[in-house]
Amino acid sequence: MAVLPVVVVADNNPVLTTKASHVPKVDGQIRRLMEDMIETMRANHGVGLAAPQIGISLRVIVLEVDGRVHQLANPELVRCQGEQIGYEGCLSVPGLVGEVARCERVVAKGLNRNGKEIRVKGDDLLARAIQHEIDHLDGVLFTTKVTPGTLREASLDEVADDVAGEVTI
Repeated sequence: MAVLPVVVVADNNPVLTTKASHVPKVDGQIRRLMEDMIETMRANHGVGLAAPQIGISLRVIVLEVDGRVHQLANPELVRCQGEQIGYEGCLSVPGLVGEVARCERVVAKGLNRNGKEIRVKGDDLLARAIQHEIDHLDGVLFTTKVTPGTLREASLDEVADDVAGEVTI
């Protein structure tokens, strides 16, 4: 496993704003990618990571919420209910946070690390993280969805203190 560099908006890399490619098959290479993404996410104190954030334009996400790791290839939202408004940040947009409206509860489907189709049900932070990471796969950054007037600068320490560490997705 390896900690990989995170692509940030200041790099002007089009991978962050381009729709990622479908994963034709979950194989050893994709499983290694998922493991590297988990290690990279953890090393950067994130809640989730999408493959484009490490410069790979494939539809792969990893998430870790409440001690549970989720790894999905080709994730899609199949249900979205309710609304929550909360602060988000992003490893690819360091130093900025803002309020974003998201569905409160979601169901996503995708392929797990063994290539089997699964569904992941989430609410609150997990729901927010799933939506945020799927947006990355579609080339959408959270900054385009921020409630006007709420985008602000924040240090990592400030983010952890202000929003209990739940903002860096």
